[in-house]
Amino acid sequence: MHTLAQLRSGALAGTHRLDLQDGLTEFPPEIFSLADSLEILNLSGNRLHALPEDLHRLHKLRILFCSDNPFTHLPACLGACTSLTMIGFKANQITTLDPAAFPPNLRWLILTDNQITTLPDSLGACTQLQKLMLSGNRLTHLPDSLAACTRLELLRIAANHFTTLPDWLLNLPRLAWLAFAGNPLSTPALPASLIDIPWQALELQTLLGEGASGSIHRALWNQDQPVAVKLFKGAVTSDGLPASEMQASLAAGTHPNLIPVHGRLTLHPDQTEGLILDLIDPAYQTLALPPSFDSCTRDVYPTPLNLSPNTSLAIARSIASAAHHLHSHHINHGDLYAHNVLWHTNGHAYLGDFGAAAFYPPKLSTSLQQIEARAFGCLIEELLTHTAWTPETHSLQTTLQTLTTRCLTPAPCERPLFEEIQTTLIRDQS
Repeated sequence: MHTLAQLRSGALAGTHRLDLQDGLTEFPPEIFSLADSLEILNLSGNRLHALPEDLHRLHKLRILFCSDNPFTHLPACLGACTSLTMIGFKANQITTLDPAAFPPNLRWLILTDNQITTLPDSLGACTQLQKLMLSGNRLTHLPDSLAACTRLELLRIAANHFTTLPDWLLNLPRLAWLAFAGNPLSTPALPASLIDIPWQALELQTLLGEGASGSIHRALWNQDQPVAVKLFKGAVTSDGLPASEMQASLAAGTHPNLIPVHGRLTLHPDQTEGLILDLIDPAYQTLALPPSFDSCTRDVYPTPLNLSPNTSLAIARSIASAAHHLHSHHINHGDLYAHNVLWHTNGHAYLGDFGAAAFYPPKLSTSLQQIEARAFGCLIEELLTHTAWTPETHSLQTTLQTLTTRCLTPAPCERPLFEEIQTTLIRDQS
């Protein structure tokens, strides 16, 4: 984190990224001294409510974060920043968006956790848009103009007031990751019968990981059984509400490629909600890292990663089976990504992280499976890239390439459902 004193002294001359969190109430004009180098500007966690009209003077600015500020309006000056591709105004108090606020090359827009009731039609002119994050607002509909955003791949509209999904949305050619829990259209199913586990029966040990919705700890249950405890933060995340994640996790039931859930946490001293899950063998590892600023919607894989053909096939089968199981329960995972896959060298894999999962009415089953099939196609495409193919495994490679092509076809209605995907993968015994 940088300081205002450093900026004013000239110590930050030539910097490409500036992170200022200093209780700012006004945009420091000294930032313009970095106009010839500044590409990423992070002003989150201040008390800003406006930006200068001449913000476009930062002509190299690609990424702007202004989260956790008291903005009530998304200003027009953003639209004049022609190099700007990513804008983040999470957890402000925004109610209105200026129709001119969207720069022509916008790829990634984050407006999570605000008070927005409508979106301007002008957003549909952002034909480069790939990620649109609108969870935790007061939206009842999306402008039909967004149908022109044919590059849109990830959409988060959880925790709003949607009663239906528009037909044009279900037919977008690249949409693959859709979160919509916490809306009237997503009625939670009755959770599976699970026991309540009191806080007093748990002994928390080490922190295993932390994400947007909560933290996961290793713990002992009843003094002798190792388990994992997920404690939810209770705040709106980019994917939606932690309560929706917990409901989906409970309702998903038992499956060999889903992390088993033992029960729900009760009697926490701070009323924190949580789940008690199986403790996964540390031999399992995450398949990839989440997307970067540059990759936008695609995961970042460790280098080098050379999987055997049989391992790739086993991972694909595991995730297809898990997805088929979820959709048989009318649950859309919404975040079917390699960074949510835990895999073992023997090929067995778990599909985790239900933060974007949502229940849906049966009439949407085909459409939502075909959207999620594209996410699965992206995963298989990545596995193909990171597999050490040989002449002897050419048949398997061809099978996976053909399946990938079908899952990624621009016409959603032509994509296979998960029952067929699973059958295809099981049939190939190469």
